[in-house]
Amino acid sequence: MKASDLLVKCLEEEGIEYIFGVPGEENADFMLSLENSKKIRFILTRHEQGAAFMAEIYGRLTGNPAGALGTLGPGATNLITGVADSNMDRAPMLVLTGQGSTDRLHKESHQIMDVVSMFKPVTKWATTVLNPDTIPEIVRKAVRLARTEKPGAVHIELPEDIAAEQTDAVPMVPHRFRRSVPDEKIVNQAFGMLKAAQRPVIIAGNGCIRRRASKQLRLFCEKTGIGVISTFMAKGCVDMDAGYCLYTIGLGSRDRVAQAVDDADLIITLGFDMVEYHPQLWNDQKDNRILHIDFLPAEIDEYYHPETEVIGDLAHALWMLNELVDQQGLPSYDLDGQRRCREAMAADFAEYKDDRTEGLIRPQKAVWDARQVMGPHDILLSDVGAHKMWVARHYQCHEPNTCLIPNGFCSMGFALPGAIAASIVYPERRILAIAGDAGFLMNAQEMETAKRIGSNITVMVWDDHAYGLIEWKQQAHFGRHTDLDFDNPDWVLLARSFGWQGHVVENSADLQATLETALSESGPSLVVIPIDYRENMLLTKKLGEITVAS
Repeated sequence: MKASDLLVKCLEEEGIEYIFGVPGEENADFMLSLENSKKIRFILTRHEQGAAFMAEIYGRLTGNPAGALGTLGPGATNLITGVADSNMDRAPMLVLTGQGSTDRLHKESHQIMDVVSMFKPVTKWATTVLNPDTIPEIVRKAVRLARTEKPGAVHIELPEDIAAEQTDAVPMVPHRFRRSVPDEKIVNQAFGMLKAAQRPVIIAGNGCIRRRASKQLRLFCEKTGIGVISTFMAKGCVDMDAGYCLYTIGLGSRDRVAQAVDDADLIITLGFDMVEYHPQLWNDQKDNRILHIDFLPAEIDEYYHPETEVIGDLAHALWMLNELVDQQGLPSYDLDGQRRCREAMAADFAEYKDDRTEGLIRPQKAVWDARQVMGPHDILLSDVGAHKMWVARHYQCHEPNTCLIPNGFCSMGFALPGAIAASIVYPERRILAIAGDAGFLMNAQEMETAKRIGSNITVMVWDDHAYGLIEWKQQAHFGRHTDLDFDNPDWVLLARSFGWQGHVVENSADLQATLETALSESGPSLVVIPIDYRENMLLTKKLGEITVAS
């Protein structure tokens, strides 16, 4: 068979179901081979960046990589932002790019660049196929690396002349293995720290949204009562309605839950990713006792120097601790401060739930209404911008992977293509994306993709005619901001031109009903609201007052 046929068969053997992308001349052989596949669906996108974001969300929701495809040169460079986002947000992905013939890679030639070297900093592994017989090994290694903790992106480049060569090689059959588990003596040492503590608190990171890890964490908290503070990407690892859920941490400014960290005499980090929330923000004196439990050893950082590290499968580590709790018990902890933090945060969430305004809608009201129309298993995706801070702080979850926020690489333009992928994985669930006007227009071309493939998604755009987060940060830091304003299209006309339903809501009393209508409509819907970002600086002031009060 052709090498390109073999590559497709290897991907089928690995259980790859979707490839998103924009093909070119240099991967024509691969596309013709893919056309014959009965197991892999190719989804044509309108930009390679959109394809990468779709593959990222597929990977985050399923744990299995999807393909993000581009051709050489500009096709490959268009992919890289979404690939970096996937890699730093710990989502498995296969990046597949074409390349010119190997007889011209050594010299100046049309569209030729060193794509593999470009992808190395933003992937776990990047390689090129120079011999068709190596394709089975390359694919097996790539998928295994993409899935292994911490998950991420891998890159395979297939030059056009290699793709057309003949080969007798056959796919390797994948063998799945359980992760290594922690050492019993170390777990006993960690348990000793728990017995000695009086006011422990958990900071849960991205690793906790793995299904088995979330289950064991909930059991642990039900047995011990220890409060859980989630990073942005760990939302839903414990149920928002559980008394031990202390909601979310991660704003650049101190928040109410930071007081629970300050009061703690032991901080247990579970599946914690430093790219989300740097320890300097919660351990600036470098004196906190830290127990690190994760798939991998701790990153070396002067503000993050754990006393004990429990390394191995996170779910199994928590299971071992649960067994010890059942056998030996733990002391009654002093958790009154944690309860007060939870009550104060809950009051903040509900402050404007009955708000009635016209012309501008407060972020708190918009997020509250979004939560009301979304079921426990429905999925909300947040783009990057000022709205992300409000979603991160105010939108809480019942289940893992029901609020998807990019918080490692933090790329704008994520929400619309991500919502398309979420609707492919879970067509029976409500899918709501929240984006700023700037971020939404960065990948607005994927509105056509959503319509073409019949995505049932709703995108709520917060319209402020500016780069709102940059304005917020400049204003808070300098007391002024640079020119960050721009104009927007007629949103309803834009929606109709792509075959979407379109709604503009200027009265906060109508928002919840409009969201309900949009989510019930067949096909994609756009809901646009004028957002009251005067609340940004008011939140900054409130958080500053919390700092003084503490």
